Amino acid sequence: MRDYEEVTAFLGEWGRFQRLVFFLLSASIIPNGFNGMSAVFLAGTPEHRCAVPPGANLSEEWRNASIPLELRGGVTEPSRCRRYRLAVLANLSALGLRPGSDVQLAELEQEPCLDGWEYSRDVYHSTIVSEWNLVCEDDWKVPLTTSLFFVGVLIGSFISGQLSDRFGRKSILFLTMAVQTGFSFLQIFSTSWEMFTVLFLIVGMGQISNYVVAFILGTEILGKSVRILFSTLGVCVFFAIGYMLLPLFAYFIRDWRMLLLALTLPGLLCVPLWWIIPESPRWLISQGRYKEAEVIIRKAAKINNTPAPAVLFDAAEMQDSKPQQQQKAILLDLFRTRNIATITIMSLLLWFFTSVGYFGLSLNTPNLHGDAYINCFLSAVIEVPAYIIAWLLLRSLPRRYSISGTLILGGGVVLFIKLVPTDLNVLSVCLVMLGKFGITAAFSMLYVYNVELYPTLVRNMAVGATSTASRLGSIIAPYFVYLGEVSCTLALSCIIAHKTT
Repeated sequence: MRDYEEVTAFLGEWGRFQRLVFFLLSASIIPNGFNGMSAVFLAGTPEHRCAVPPGANLSEEWRNASIPLELRGGVTEPSRCRRYRLAVLANLSALGLRPGSDVQLAELEQEPCLDGWEYSRDVYHSTIVSEWNLVCEDDWKVPLTTSLFFVGVLIGSFISGQLSDRFGRKSILFLTMAVQTGFSFLQIFSTSWEMFTVLFLIVGMGQISNYVVAFILGTEILGKSVRILFSTLGVCVFFAIGYMLLPLFAYFIRDWRMLLLALTLPGLLCVPLWWIIPESPRWLISQGRYKEAEVIIRKAAKINNTPAPAVLFDAAEMQDSKPQQQQKAILLDLFRTRNIATITIMSLLLWFFTSVGYFGLSLNTPNLHGDAYINCFLSAVIEVPAYIIAWLLLRSLPRRYSISGTLILGGGVVLFIKLVPTDLNVLSVCLVMLGKFGITAAFSMLYVYNVELYPTLVRNMAVGATSTASRLGSIIAPYFVYLGEVSCTLALSCIIAHKTT
């Protein structure tokens, strides 16, 4: 009995049809790159301080002294969440007393920002933080916004495979593209943080579903040799390209609504792909739709300028048409024996903490020294050589040494940042980028390594379980950023270094 690979071998591995599918499916991943990390700028927190209303009866000298100073990051700066009680300042101003000389400011009573905040427009003109005052007592909403996006990613990763198995790869691919683009557009008209966050969760569902289905469709259409290149370099590099476009858009468009519009419009460019990207012939055969599969294969042969056999699919001999009944695996099978249980526990922890490291470092770029846009761009650019090195390591070295080496590199250099003098900020940024390089390379290799560790019976179950662990890591990652630049960097490095020893 011939299988699908044997029947379609006449098409070759890298004809014009395969190149078309490779690059178009990879290009469809580009919007995932900037949507996945858009919270870096949409939810950026500008410098802010308590607002002092114009009607306050304060002299200019007392108005300038109305905000207490506090030590933050080793630097004395105006408080972001407190001010001196205005009623007291108004009385002192009316008496003609001067701050600092006649009155000791440290002894004055303080109050929260009762009249709102003043936001700096040096970096961001507007974000959802300045729009809905997600600072001070409400600053917990900022990491929750990003976490709920990744909750959507978790939900989408559960349903995307099942939907594409039932309704077809192509239909679900373009449906999830529409969900990602459509609900991103609706976010522009958000009237509250709650509305924005709910829509962001749905965008997350579409974002991962599009990625997963494009990955499945590509691996089913392409041949064995090209399939490896597509899964390790194609989708990953084009994701990084989308990630690189994000800071470029954000640099020139500083208003969050207009930025979101600019990030949404490229999704419309995927509409013409409906008439170019084919359905998976493998899926059509599994549904008994041989004639439709034959039409696609013959069209591919024509594009490749390759003559096709007179008969392609014979229902009696196609191995893929009647899948053999197999024993179904359950989650407990991943812990059935001591060896499998050990592999499973270590895989779950490895996926979880690597995901925390990757997304924690990616989301933390605005907190690094220097320009937030340049730092984000560098964080995206460093992923391209990371994916290439990961691909080369997979071809030349054992998996265990490759992944351990890249994780030790990633965790070690980030941990070393604590030893860098505070005045060498450029060196600190370089070490963060080197750490991002190591973690990204390890992250991309985990997919291949995880599949090879498990026997066939439990392989799909294992991939699903470890993928869930990864999503949980991404949900928690924003809270490492929330801890602050120093504590976040230390926590990430300690976690990654610990898991590699």
